[in-house]
Amino acid sequence: MYTLLSMIRGILIAGNESALATAVAAEAAKRVTNFVAAFIPNRFSDAVKEKTVPSTGTFLNWNPGSPISARTLVLAAENRLERIDDAILVCVPPALYKQPDELSSADIEIMVNDYIKGWFFLVKELAAVFKAKKAGTLSLVLVETNANAAAKDSIDLLGPSATASFRAFTQNLLSSSLCDSFQVMGFSASDTGDDNAFAAFIFKLIEESSKRNNGRWHKFGKLSLFGR
Repeated sequence: MYTLLSMIRGILIAGNESALATAVAAEAAKRVTNFVAAFIPNRFSDAVKEKTVPSTGTFLNWNPGSPISARTLVLAAENRLERIDDAILVCVPPALYKQPDELSSADIEIMVNDYIKGWFFLVKELAAVFKAKKAGTLSLVLVETNANAAAKDSIDLLGPSATASFRAFTQNLLSSSLCDSFQVMGFSASDTGDDNAFAAFIFKLIEESSKRNNGRWHKFGKLSLFGR
């Protein structure tokens, strides 16, 4: 049973549009009376997807390539929630199967802005908020892409590159002095994992607020919900 205190926590969820991001939002809806979500649409796909945020959540726009947009997102989240206690950043990069010479300038801009640069801008703003109040939890969540899924005549130029960048960025954050001011945790799973169970695992560790979880990677597996 969740306490009244846990129900009024301010939670910000940001990430690229994915089944995992939706699962994390659904899990947040079980735990708090309101939360904020900002999802990056997959601009490499023509498929139109609805913003599947539970009714208790508020969807905010976010242009990951803009430092001003990152600041606006954090300020808007604080205004709606009164404070941000937990920020969960979800990275599930889509695939982009092309040969290097087939990439357009627009493709490269999207790759860098949406799946690499945006995390730096957003973490910068969140770190300033958490460091000022010396409290909060920053969780960076990564789903490893399957690089072997490419067709014979093309390679995935986006998924592995974005994954490697996010993993390196997270590792450096976990090793930094930020962990002295507030909690920083890394979460990872393979792309064959159970999204709902992974989301529950993330919140389980966040709510433990244990010092032993701080500054560490937490790998999700079949037995993760029953012990580590």
